Amino acid sequence: MSEDLRGQVALVTGASRGIGRATAIALGTAGSDVAVACSKESSEADNVITTLRDAGVRTTLLVGNMRDPSTAAALVERTVRELGTVDIVVNNAGAARDALAVRMGDADWESVIALDLTAAFHVCRAALRVMLRKRYGRIINVSSVAGVTGNPGQANYSAAKAGLIGLTKSLAREVATRNITVNSVAPGFIDTAMTSSLPATARDAALGTIPMGRMGTPEEVAACIAFLASREASYVTGHVLHVDGGLAA
Repeated sequence: MSEDLRGQVALVTGASRGIGRATAIALGTAGSDVAVACSKESSEADNVITTLRDAGVRTTLLVGNMRDPSTAAALVERTVRELGTVDIVVNNAGAARDALAVRMGDADWESVIALDLTAAFHVCRAALRVMLRKRYGRIINVSSVAGVTGNPGQANYSAAKAGLIGLTKSLAREVATRNITVNSVAPGFIDTAMTSSLPATARDAALGTIPMGRMGTPEEVAACIAFLASREASYVTGHVLHVDGGLAA
């Protein structure tokens, strides 16, 4: 897919590290301009911008609190103003606050739902107003294997990620006639900062459940996202692409 996305503009949330970072670079490598959205300025975010610019990619850094409903419209508006339009949206911003359900506080539930699900809806709604006028668009929502199978201690995270799948399927049906596709990827255990913070015993236990016997990489997830953003995926919509080494097989 080398330069398959030339002339297009992508907005990637949660793009300063992990899957978001790898996705921003993969889309830029494929020819897209990239708006890098994250919650705060950081050396990690600066590194993504520098990497993209060094590769000749037109890019901009967008900072905002994704839990604030007004942020989504502002991100899309700034992407259009600074890069010309928005053709591709990758909703990757997310966080986990794990606890068994009986011990989970309301704030932990509401915070995860607000960022992992509601913010994605707000970004989709704002971006679709641009895409519907263009009669073209690609939306990819980053869900999780936890949203497919559930996971003990992650009722909030699993509910949010399952909600993303429902959102994906509903939007896909709403906008299919306008040449807009809406898909989701469901990563399993990926080698990111989130999983690296797990205790060694938990990591070993997780590896034991994966048929391929290893964690995935952010780049492997990003490659799947780049495919769903491509013209080659024009007849794929409402789909959940598992990137989990066989975990949910």
